[in-house]
Amino acid sequence: MLVESNGVKLHVEQRGAGAPALVFLHYWGGSSRTWRRVIDALAPEFRNVAIDQRGWGRSDAPARGYALADMADDAQGVIEALDLERYILIGHSMGGKVSQLIASRQPRGLMGLALVAPSPPSPLNLPLDAREGMVNAYESRDSILATVQQVLAPNGLDPEDLEIVIADSMAGASAAKLAWPMSASQEDITAAMAKIKAPTIVISGDGDRVDPPNTLRRELLARIPQARLHVLARVGHLLPFEAPKEVANFLRAFAISTEGAS
Repeated sequence: MLVESNGVKLHVEQRGAGAPALVFLHYWGGSSRTWRRVIDALAPEFRNVAIDQRGWGRSDAPARGYALADMADDAQGVIEALDLERYILIGHSMGGKVSQLIASRQPRGLMGLALVAPSPPSPLNLPLDAREGMVNAYESRDSILATVQQVLAPNGLDPEDLEIVIADSMAGASAAKLAWPMSASQEDITAAMAKIKAPTIVISGDGDRVDPPNTLRRELLARIPQARLHVLARVGHLLPFEAPKEVANFLRAFAISTEGAS
């Protein structure tokens, strides 16, 4: 379905029923399909709402408007349009940084924050030439394969999942591919972390070459005192593909705990 939010039309996938609702935001290069195996495990119990962020999947791709605040406003508009009264926000990588900003606004109905291999609130610690190289990482099938094999999931992906990663990465709009490494990843929202009051969990892989657990402990966990870190063994950055059942189990337990505390 398409939901109009913040001046753009966003493609949204919904499955399941039950509260709290689970709202999913994907990584730079992904789409709502990033979460499909996680949602497969959760759909019977919860209402799952997965959003194609602007410039990705089947959502609109405006020429500008890819700052963290734009993407946060997009997601909040979807939540309001769907009238979600109680929900948990789940963000992966780029989607994790967007989710942190949303949570810092303390929106009505937010029951919890789940960050999966999230980008920290501090600027991405990469030199300009490396970030310029990222812009071309999703340019072709070969470049995407190299990025997956060398950076995102060195331990490999299921062939079907790999094809989804390739297709979603290639389909991204040029403006969206450019905006994250060159601008949004450099935004500093560390001061806003003190405003996050929702219960928070962080799920990371011990083989993550993008935002490893030690980086998250230093840059994220130190700024959100209530956050709890869970580290999965032999997993890289693409946790929703590499360890969907484990991620789903953490999310299920977290959702149940937030309901019990409400």
